[in-house]
Order: sequence, then structure tokens, then C-alpha cells
Amino acid sequence: MAVGGALVGVGVELTTKSASATREGVPQNDVEPFYGIHQGGILTLPQRYTYVTAFDVTTDRRRDVADLLRHWTTVASRLTRGRPAGRLAEHAEGPDSGLDSGEALGLSAARLTINFGFGPTLFAKNGTDRFGLLGRQPYELTELPSFPGDQLIASQCGGDLTIHACADDPQVAFHGVRQLARAAGGVASIRWSNSGFNETAATSGTPRNLLGFKDGTLNPKTASELDRYVWVGYEGPAWMTGGTYLVFRRIRISLEHWDAASLGEQEHVIGRHKTSGAPLGKSSEFDALDLGARDSRGELLIPLDAHVRLTSPEENWGATMLRRSYAYDDGVNGSIDHESANQVPQTFDAGLLFACYQRSPLLAFVAIFEKLARNDALRKFTTHTGSAILAIPPAAARPGEWVGQKLFET
Repeated sequence: MAVGGALVGVGVELTTKSASATREGVPQNDVEPFYGIHQGGILTLPQRYTYVTAFDVTTDRRRDVADLLRHWTTVASRLTRGRPAGRLAEHAEGPDSGLDSGEALGLSAARLTINFGFGPTLFAKNGTDRFGLLGRQPYELTELPSFPGDQLIASQCGGDLTIHACADDPQVAFHGVRQLARAAGGVASIRWSNSGFNETAATSGTPRNLLGFKDGTLNPKTASELDRYVWVGYEGPAWMTGGTYLVFRRIRISLEHWDAASLGEQEHVIGRHKTSGAPLGKSSEFDALDLGARDSRGELLIPLDAHVRLTSPEENWGATMLRRSYAYDDGVNGSIDHESANQVPQTFDAGLLFACYQRSPLLAFVAIFEKLARNDALRKFTTHTGSAILAIPPAAARPGEWVGQKLFET
């Protein structure tokens, strides 16, 4: 199931060897592969912690960007093996982006994955073809439209480049992003960054989100489904074959209002039973949705505005996407009621870092979310404050190659 009017989910049943393994089956050295066909952190068995960081490119030289991606690939391949980014700072006399800051020394790789993404503004900004790449921009990589109810914060949206790191240790995940950000000095600067967690990713079964519901039941699972709905194919462009598109949304959940709703109301909003995760009227989480089922009074068991109904493939011409999201908690916030000069009670600034991967954002996320933004019963509990769309190219196939190489060199 999805959440926050944005198709949310983390519990992905996957087909690769490492992803289909149980937690007990994860390699003892906690190393996830970096080189291959697809970038890590997409099909990987979900880790406990994540950092998503976007960058603005500050150089006007195409070669600088290519060199950065080449260097990032080398550094990321080291970090995901549990090795430092480079020499330790104590062995140098001054600042050096090739050094490692050292805070992850002695820690394992913790199943660290790092993937890189390209935003629409890497290709063109303010109508300018920045690096001679405009002719290679995918048709699907276009800015998302405005949706009803959005309260987006400009500084939390967009970005030319992104780094998405996931690991079972938060310090390992942050260390990875930190080293790559240091390496970007003079070429790119941080635009925004979000950190998230999902401790239930470490347990068996589908993880739960901050609403208390299982999240990710309807994700594509088989290789054929992933090829059909997630990976870019013949439609290209060629440099994106085997890649995918990521839509990222930062969704604040009004937990105080959600917690005030009864269990029955919550289950009708979602369309599933909270404890089992089963569709309303069913007993098992993976029971098929019966969108026509009615109770003894003739009322639909799964309401017309239930989140699971509106996001189901049956209601969306078969369209679906791979959801892999995390919870976030940024403390509390409050404000002053200027009419009474009273402090408004503090509330949690917490919610969901929603990430979904798809072959076609226009046919999947955009088409489905336009419906959710207007009709989803969950929308009264959520506010979207951050947004980005990224092209996630295929992985570097082997050492010596780098992510994005086909875009910049062909």
C-alpha cells in the first residue's frame, strides 16, 4: 500500500539473490554489490537508515561534472565495501577532498548502498542548455506538475544531482554522504538533505510506517514485473537503458490528528486492517483486493476514497511502481497565533520520505497522484513539503567505468 497521497512503501519482495534473501541470509560481511546492472538501494533488501541529499552544480564546465561523477563512483565503490574514501586526514597537511574524515573507522559496511541521480535542471536551467546535454534529456524527466494541496518549500525541492545512501548503521550512511559532499567542493553544493529510518526493515515481513500500517504490499515482485514497470527499456534514451526514474516526496503527517482517529476510521482511510495488513474483508496481507465486495448493508467494504483502492493497479490501468520509503522525524515545531499572541502547541514534524521508482513517471506517479491529490481520504492527514524527480542511470558495470559515463561520453 502507499501513504500520504504519494504511494508509499518499503517492504519490497525482490528477485535478486541478495534482495530475496532473508535478513539471516545477508552476507556476513554486510557488503552489498556496487558494480552491476542496476544501481544499489533499489532492489536491495531495505536497510534501516537513509540519507537523501540533493546538490546544485556550481561549475559551468561539463568536464568538471563528468570528473565529479567519475570520482564519486570510485569513492562510493570503496565506501560500500567498508573502506575509507581515501587517506585519513591525519596524514595530510591541509584540506583535501580525497581524504576520509574517519568517523566510520572500525564500523562494518552495514550493507551500505549509494546511488546517484540527475535532475531536469542538470540538462537545462532557465532555458539554457548548461552542458550540451539537452538533446539527451529523457522525455520522462520533466518537472512534476503542481498538485492540489501541495505546500512545497522551494529549498526542499529539485536539485541537479542527488545521492541516496542507505545502510543498517546511521553513521555509516551519513559518513558516505559526507565524504561524497566533501569531494564535490568547487563543483556542486548541497541544496537539501533528508535523513530517515525504518527499524522494521530489519524484521521479517512487510515494514510499517508511522501510521502503523504495513507499507509496500503491492510492490512489483517478479523479474517480468520489474522489467515492465521499473526498468527503462527500448524507449531509451540509450544511456538510460537499465536505469529507472525516481520521484521523491517529503510528506509531513499530522500525527496528532491521525492518532485522534478511531481504529475503524484509520482502516477505512487506508482500506486495510491495521494488524494483519489484509484488505478490508480479508484475513491475509497478500489476499487479492476485492474492490467490489460489500457488507450486509450493501456498502463497499473498501470505500471509494480509500488509499489502497485509489493506488491499486486495478484502478490505474495496471500501472504501478516500486515504493521504497522511510520515516523521518525532525523534532517539533510550533508558531505564534498573532491575533491572540499565544504560542500554538508544538507538534511533531514527522512523516514520510517517499521514494518510488518507475519506468514512466508520467504514466505511473503523475497519473495516479493527480487522482490521489483530489480524492484520497488520507490527504487530510498529510502535507507534501519537498519534491524532486530524478533519472537514475544504470550502474557502472565494472571497475574503471562510472555512473553517467554513457550520458557524458557518447
